[in-house]
Amino acid sequence: MIDFLNLRQINDQHAGEIREAIERVLRSGWYILATECEGFESEFAQFCGAAHAVGVANGLDALSLSLRALDIGPGDEVIVPSNTFVATWLAVSHVGATPVPVEPLEHSFNIDPGRIEAAITPRTRAIIPVHLYGQPADLDPILEIARRRGLRVIEDAAQAHGARYRGRRIGAHGDAVCWSFYPGKNLGALGDGGAVTTDDPAIAARLRTLRNYGSKVKYHHEEIGFNSRLDEIQAAVLRVKLPALAAGNEHRAAIARAYGEGLRGAALALPAVPAHCDPVWHLYVVRHRQRDALQKRLAEAGVATVIHYPVSPHLQPAYAALGITRGSLPIAETLQEQVLSLPIGPTQSAQDTQGVIAAVTAAAASLAGSA
Repeated sequence: MIDFLNLRQINDQHAGEIREAIERVLRSGWYILATECEGFESEFAQFCGAAHAVGVANGLDALSLSLRALDIGPGDEVIVPSNTFVATWLAVSHVGATPVPVEPLEHSFNIDPGRIEAAITPRTRAIIPVHLYGQPADLDPILEIARRRGLRVIEDAAQAHGARYRGRRIGAHGDAVCWSFYPGKNLGALGDGGAVTTDDPAIAARLRTLRNYGSKVKYHHEEIGFNSRLDEIQAAVLRVKLPALAAGNEHRAAIARAYGEGLRGAALALPAVPAHCDPVWHLYVVRHRQRDALQKRLAEAGVATVIHYPVSPHLQPAYAALGITRGSLPIAETLQEQVLSLPIGPTQSAQDTQGVIAAVTAAAASLAGSA
């Protein structure tokens, strides 16, 4: 069986260093907001080319706390992609604002900047572009709209650790950039974790207060805050794995190049990369009109695949109250029926990559023959 992603192999590469880092935390006697978190924040900010990084408990908190730090809340609207993981929408809902979906560009899966202006109303306060599957959204036109209309830009970079837009790493193009370190991410912890990077010292300072019960000084609480802190053990693990991120991303890119070459003649749609983007291939997502049948045949051939994501946020029961009916967002709805993620990861062997190519080519050809 070819694994979709083998987390055990990924972490085994660093097992000795991880054990040493955890022992260092145990010996320190400090387990929350101490030297490991501070060290990781400094190192991750430098990696991203940002002035500040603020560690939080997870990627969803990174988004929701960023919205709160920008005073976005009840009565406000936030533009979000229609094609994304539901956490992007949930963050908006958690602060009491309303998510307003905008359709993606089909070739990149990311939000279509050309559709954003029409979604802006007097209540719009921010735009959240998502760098989906590890490929940066087209930020220049989004940032131009935001500047012209007086809006904030909060980037959801949960899948884009190390990605570049026009040669510059994702990390501080917008007002705040939100990260997840869920174990399956390109930079993954051994549990949940997240961060926000920004060039704005006021945003960073507000985030540090919000994550820690609204407190700058212990037992003195300036506002209604939260308990959302990147713990010392996760920070220490991330410090071990951060130096290996670039090499892991390059390994993923090599797999993506092999897929692009080996599947060029297969009867399915391959992902496209705009010239201004350097993706990190968190996921390699293809499209097929008989996606479910393709996935079944690949499973029978011993290839594990995943659907990211089978139900668009506007069709989830959690968002039924928005009244967005089926058919209202046709691009997202088409994608949810056609997308399939192939195995890709920093420990995937060349033999497994060729095995995936052979299995996908055969499965797609057999489906084309039976159509």
